[in-house]
Amino acid sequence: MPNNFLTKEGFQKLQEELDYLRKVKRQEVANRLHEAMEGGELIENAEYEAAKNEQAFVEGRIQELDALLASAKIIDDNGKKKSDGVQLGSKVTIKEGNFDPETFIIVGAAEANPREGKISNESPIGKAILGHKVGESVRVETPGGTYTVKILKIG
Repeated sequence: MPNNFLTKEGFQKLQEELDYLRKVKRQEVANRLHEAMEGGELIENAEYEAAKNEQAFVEGRIQELDALLASAKIIDDNGKKKSDGVQLGSKVTIKEGNFDPETFIIVGAAEANPREGKISNESPIGKAILGHKVGESVRVETPGGTYTVKILKIG
């Protein structure tokens, strides 16, 4: 993952998920597998199959999180103060046309969650506004068309 940027908060959240999967979820799945195997015939045992599938998912997620956290670049909160342009970790308020202003934080793709107001630096808006300053109007290219947003506030 070449551009794996995370905030300190995002790194911590993923680390907590990894710890939970390793310490709690792995054991729960192992217990389910053990109980299903004691049930007798494994060939047609739906509980055994479900537990095996869950085990595969848990192990896959553990590997994914291991790789993600090992290669993560922590977004430097102090870096926001060095520039008045939009960058990773910036809290930005933009306005498109007559719509209400929207505020969000620019984060790495692994941490993006629009419902929480976190958009990826790789998203169309994120890419478009990076490096721009308050007062600038920026064209955003999306698969659905192009539109312009104005940067109202960074901070």
